[in-house]
Amino acid sequence: MPVNETIRSLVFRSLRMGFRLAPLSPATRDRWRRKFLERHADLVPDGPRGRSGGASAHRAFDHAGHRAIDYMAPQPGVLPRVLPATVVAFYLPQFHPIPENDLWWGTGFTEWKNVARALPQFEGHLQPRLPGELGFYDLRLAQTMRDQMTLAREHGISAFCTYFYWFAGKTLLEAPLRAWLADPSMELPICLCWANENWSRRWDGRSEEILIGQDHGPEDDLAFIAHVADYLRDPRYLRVEGKPVLLVYRPGLLPDAAATAARWRAWCRDAGIGEIHLAYVQSFDNVDPRDIGFDAAVSFPPNNTSLEPVTARRTLINPDYAGQVLDWRELAVIGPDPAYRLYPGVNPGWDNEARRSGRGRTYVHASPARYSTWLRESVDVARRRSPDAPLVFVNAWNEWAEGAVLEPDALRGHAWLQATRAALAPLPSDPAPCAVVHAWHVDLLAEIVGALRDTGIAWRIVVTTVPERERAVGAELARLGVDAEVVVLPNRGRDVLPFLKVLARLSLDGTRIVLKLHTKRTEHRADGDRWRRELLATLTAPDRATRLLEAFQRDTGLGAIAPDAHALKLAGYVGANAAWMARLDDRMGRKERREDRFIAGSMFWARVDALRPLLEMDLCDWEFEEEAGQVDGSLAHALERMVALAVSERGLRTVEANDVLGEPASIQFRYAEPSP
Repeated sequence: MPVNETIRSLVFRSLRMGFRLAPLSPATRDRWRRKFLERHADLVPDGPRGRSGGASAHRAFDHAGHRAIDYMAPQPGVLPRVLPATVVAFYLPQFHPIPENDLWWGTGFTEWKNVARALPQFEGHLQPRLPGELGFYDLRLAQTMRDQMTLAREHGISAFCTYFYWFAGKTLLEAPLRAWLADPSMELPICLCWANENWSRRWDGRSEEILIGQDHGPEDDLAFIAHVADYLRDPRYLRVEGKPVLLVYRPGLLPDAAATAARWRAWCRDAGIGEIHLAYVQSFDNVDPRDIGFDAAVSFPPNNTSLEPVTARRTLINPDYAGQVLDWRELAVIGPDPAYRLYPGVNPGWDNEARRSGRGRTYVHASPARYSTWLRESVDVARRRSPDAPLVFVNAWNEWAEGAVLEPDALRGHAWLQATRAALAPLPSDPAPCAVVHAWHVDLLAEIVGALRDTGIAWRIVVTTVPERERAVGAELARLGVDAEVVVLPNRGRDVLPFLKVLARLSLDGTRIVLKLHTKRTEHRADGDRWRRELLATLTAPDRATRLLEAFQRDTGLGAIAPDAHALKLAGYVGANAAWMARLDDRMGRKERREDRFIAGSMFWARVDALRPLLEMDLCDWEFEEEAGQVDGSLAHALERMVALAVSERGLRTVEANDVLGEPASIQFRYAEPSP
């Protein structure tokens, strides 16, 4: 009979506490952890369960190819002539059939089969994760790898670290790597990472139901290094300080890792390859690489982390879901420098639901914006730790079944690639503030443009509109002599969804301050025009705008500026939005409940970074209702009420404009009554 879950959790936590307190060396700790998981995985508790969604579960029922709000189409970009670091992406050469996989999993199997069958298990679960422009590719076609390498190089990826599958003289999935070796036109460097664990039916290298195993030993060490020598000799192969880079995935599985390293080094010297640069992946091991004869270690998030699940805050679509949901943002940090060489690693999300149906491990809140910041910070760390050879590793280029993918996908398009390129470019020293104007009522553009001009600020202006008004907007901007970028989007999500889509781009290009405006007429109110004019005046009046902009420089705790008298107590203005806001509260993952405020009117100044939580809720376009003249209760209305909450989640404040300036309010809020 299965162990009672309460007892199992108590036993596991007690053992874990004792294990953490025990005075063990890193190598012994890694070895004991591995043996425990191999023999007693049944003692690991399942963790908290999600909430039952019942008939109210929220999801699309039409197709699986919907786009996230931060989807990005391919865009040209310029990289620095000299990149600040060598970014290396782990690469899975699995996507082609082989006889062994035919035998184990069925004829024609590749991991695309797992990828395509994945289903969303809870609200906000972005599954299945489907490929974009490269399609369900087959790596037997050399052009596929060429296209991948072109994309990688255009976006700042300097090399692929390809997994190498060697099992006591037998290699699997090597054909794409041999194709690279034989084709000089594939110019992107590679390095090899020996995935030296057993293959098991669990996809995690543990010992149960082994499909093909390892036979580590001195003879195998020498046979392996002789086999990969052709790669090490290739002039395109990735080198550090002139030495070919060779990685081992799990050195703790080797009987004597130091002896293996010594054999490889001696063999390479005798074979004319010279010195090699040995590194191991901190996937299961944490030892000082020097203690095992290696030169460096590679950080490999999310492995080797221990985060508290947030599953209990998710509403289930599958009531039998037994997986774990974790907060990816807790991964996106860099620890202190160790005493040894550690190459930093970053990760563009993780979700292995495709491999473990209904029991996967999913990291929510992953966003290109935060990933780009993490990568930029990691580049700085790499330059400090290894100034002569700054390397940063990305997990991964194409781990589709584990949800760690830089390649274009149907969900976010080129967003991860553009985030990578943005992280490698220098940030602008003094970027112009951006005014994002949603133009539904084209006749009101002149009023807003005039207000922006009167501020005397050198604005970057982005105008969003719908297809049926694109021509009229373009003509009006031309008449006004305005140099503005026009973004055309379907009529969905009012002014809110278009703003979030622009915000996703601003979060990558170095823009710091944004002013959100829209041609607000509020046609269901007789005083709608007056409301718009008062909102606009409090935010853009010539005697105010420059001082409001300067306030962000003066006050680093200032996150957003609301119009006078328009930062209201949220509790009084929830109304028909309660159900949506409950969902969004969980999707945002708010940890602390500070004072809840609501910026009425949906016009405000803000730091771009302060609004980042709005981009980390894994929202998709389909979740915004079709336009039907709603005056309340839609996702767009709920998100209006989440702006100040997002600012608060970033540890910043929302302040009314008059309070920022130390003046009495120029207007009083009289445009809506609190909810009963």
